Amino acid sequence: MIGLVMFGVALVMLLIGFPVAFTFGGVAVFFGLFAEGTQIFALMPHRIWSIMNNTILMAIPLFIFMGIVLQKSKLAERLLESMGFLFGEVRGGIAISTVLVGALLAASTGVVGASVVAMGVISLPVMLKYNYNKKLAAGAICGAGTLGQIIPPSIILIILGDVFQEPVGDLFKAAFWPGLSLVLFYVTYIVIITWIKKDLAPPVRLDEMQGRKKQQILRALKAIVPPLVLIILVLGSILTGVATPTESSSVGGLGAIVLAAMYRQLSVKMVWESTLETIKISSMVFAILIGATAFSMVFTYTGGDWIVEDFMMSLPGEKWGFLILSMLVIMVLGFFIDFVEISYIVVPILAPIAANLGIDPIWYAILVAMNLQTSFLTPPFGFSLFYLKGVAPPEVRTTDIYAGVIPFIILQAIVLAVLVVFPQIFGFPAN
Repeated sequence: MIGLVMFGVALVMLLIGFPVAFTFGGVAVFFGLFAEGTQIFALMPHRIWSIMNNTILMAIPLFIFMGIVLQKSKLAERLLESMGFLFGEVRGGIAISTVLVGALLAASTGVVGASVVAMGVISLPVMLKYNYNKKLAAGAICGAGTLGQIIPPSIILIILGDVFQEPVGDLFKAAFWPGLSLVLFYVTYIVIITWIKKDLAPPVRLDEMQGRKKQQILRALKAIVPPLVLIILVLGSILTGVATPTESSSVGGLGAIVLAAMYRQLSVKMVWESTLETIKISSMVFAILIGATAFSMVFTYTGGDWIVEDFMMSLPGEKWGFLILSMLVIMVLGFFIDFVEISYIVVPILAPIAANLGIDPIWYAILVAMNLQTSFLTPPFGFSLFYLKGVAPPEVRTTDIYAGVIPFIILQAIVLAVLVVFPQIFGFPAN
């Protein structure tokens, strides 16, 4: 039972506010010394060395760099202005534009925080100016921002590729249709709810732009086409097998620099700041990974994984019982801890059980990724909620943001349920 006790202690320490990496590492050291002594950590240097030499994980800092450079090149601002012009006169058009821009940012940057902050700064004041409902506006921004978790190139898919020991390119291919389905569900919801309740999102009149409509359309195309080309280069090279995700991430980083130069935002200072932010975020991810590796090693050694596996294998309904309970566990944990910790602490325990039950690992990895995406929206600790609150005007209260994301959480749960029950719709083998 030592493994289960250490998991409970780690969760309590995280809720108190201890740093994630040091919590898992510290708990692992304490319980490891208690259970076996110093010899339990004899192979830890080899584990750290293998992490640092993992070519799959090398893609993470490169994709992070790509996203930060594109953020600083004001890509989100250009896309939102262009989409706002194209859809502004449609009821709920700015919210629809926000979702579509969120999808483009997800495919070109993959950084949830950057997407939510950018759209919160640019799109939210515009929606409030034109009397959009605050809850709908906040929900659309948070929901669109989290698309970076499932639409490739997603950091979580790279991490899950390492955990499941599956090709990241296969995960990117598998996540394509579920990600687009979420975008379709979001847009459909906005169209329907604004048609039923017409005061939620009135259309924006762009009469002042009609005299130069051709110029505006040309400007919109100039803003949309370059990132689309970058997306095609990065994802297309992965999906067609021309390049590995790590190789494509380097292309993405270089492409982001080229786009920044095209937008006249490239400077030594911008590249330096982007590099520093990339180092900070990458260091955080790898510090968590090392702490989680120590934790999972002690958890496995003390027999915690056997207890979990025996319990899961004895559930009624076998495969279905395991799927339902594992999805619920990941969703509940997502209320309190980050996706990186869940990926390296919980998923390695569940993945072998899924394999023993004959569950397709690619399908199960996509289920986990979609579930972890929901954790960015779920109160009280959904990171997207904090990102938006940090840049929202004072009149947008925390309760508005919490209430606004509920419909989008439900939409994510619906898509997840469809993916579980009817996987063949998304190209997976039937259950």
